[in-house]
Amino acid sequence: MIAYLKGILANKAPSSIIVDVNGVGYDLAISLNTFYSLPDPGKEILVYTYTHLREDMLQLYGFKTMEEKRAFIDLISISGIGPRLAIAILSGIVPSELAQAVYEHNVKRLQKIPGVGKRTAERIILEMKHKMKIPETRFESEIGDLTEESPYTIALTALTHLGYSLNEAERALAVAKKLIGEKVSVEELLKASLRVMAGV
Repeated sequence: MIAYLKGILANKAPSSIIVDVNGVGYDLAISLNTFYSLPDPGKEILVYTYTHLREDMLQLYGFKTMEEKRAFIDLISISGIGPRLAIAILSGIVPSELAQAVYEHNVKRLQKIPGVGKRTAERIILEMKHKMKIPETRFESEIGDLTEESPYTIALTALTHLGYSLNEAERALAVAKKLIGEKVSVEELLKASLRVMAGV
């Protein structure tokens, strides 16, 4: 795994850069926020990197800050969000503002980002609040008292809150229960159900 590259910025465009490291040119996909922070070509830069490997290709992603790299990794761990969409999200919002939107359950702010609909925005908030250790209070107030309802009922309420129909939510939960069992936490049940919804 390549953690970062330090070299000369050979070329830059809004979606990608080429970094010359001792005569080897590395092509990295970047967000607009990283692009805005870059110097002119010919200057030395340090970019943090993430390597995405698939069967048919290898793609490097570059980030000006570790905060942006961490946000990228958190985003691509969410069902239905791949590297391209994660970069698009980070082109439309900086990591600190993303954290604030998640903390405030600000679906409308996330929906302003091209490619992010209501369901995706809700999924980002639902899953990233755990990764970023966001307090549960606001979300719990919207889906009910966690101590009074079964995990299944809470998960069903949460999925319908995310915009799924009752039938869709019930079918996904039924599959999820078969996959992971019934005696699980709300979080595990929700994550499994979302993976079923995303076809993962």
